[in-house]
Amino acid sequence: MAERRWPGAWLAGLRPSAAEESYPGERFGLPEQGARSVATMGRRLAALFIDWILCTLIALAAFHSRGWATLGVFAVEVYLLTALTGFTVGKRLLGIRVARLDGKPVGLLWALVRTLLLLTVVPPLITDRDLRGLHDRAANTIVIRA
Repeated sequence: MAERRWPGAWLAGLRPSAAEESYPGERFGLPEQGARSVATMGRRLAALFIDWILCTLIALAAFHSRGWATLGVFAVEVYLLTALTGFTVGKRLLGIRVARLDGKPVGLLWALVRTLLLLTVVPPLITDRDLRGLHDRAANTIVIRA
């Protein structure tokens, strides 16, 4: 059986820390699997896709337009539903939700911060070892399985 080695192990003095070897969410007291574990990127992207398709259909029905109307409907959906419930339609269908790290509801202010950063596209792409994008870090939130 081959020995598992850290890629930089040949450099003297460089060792991975215990936190780098742990699973996402461990440092927040979340389980590795099951309910309340950190949601995978696949589920998040699928939820985003569902939300975007739904918002496109709403924009077409209400405004007979797709472009900026879809973005506006998407922003309102994500903001209001995240602030009030922690779910969007896509997240609800896929069994994930947005939760504050302190256990409180996301709320209007932090949902606004999170949504504005989400709309800029780049912050969600930059994640930490707990799979939290910059938008989640700014709002003190994490996406978990419901």
